[in-house]
Amino acid sequence: MLKTAHTTGLALKAKLFRGFSDPSRLAILEALRPGPLSVGQLVAATGLSQPNVSNHLGCLHDCDLVARKQQGRYIFYRLSDARVDGLLALADELLSDVAKGVYECTRYGVEAPEPAGARGRGA
Repeated sequence: MLKTAHTTGLALKAKLFRGFSDPSRLAILEALRPGPLSVGQLVAATGLSQPNVSNHLGCLHDCDLVARKQQGRYIFYRLSDARVDGLLALADELLSDVAKGVYECTRYGVEAPEPAGARGRGA
């Protein structure tokens, strides 16, 4: 069966939203909203383990949601596009209006980010 441009576009959009759907990746993106951070700073900001942060940064970088820049012996990560911050801000705005329904929704589970020292998961 041939995919139409519409179904291909929907699949690509769903894949984009998977980048935002993991609580650990979302915590990293939220931490990067104010500006660039190193892996160590992201570990401190999110409470995630260093291997977990590094794994998710690889995924986010591969998907072009974050960019990186070497400065001396450190690599600093930032949101790759101001629209990523805009999408997160829009999600905050929307959530303020629909939080009760989202909270009470039984069809989707809610996961908290893994604490530091937890075993890294695949992206």
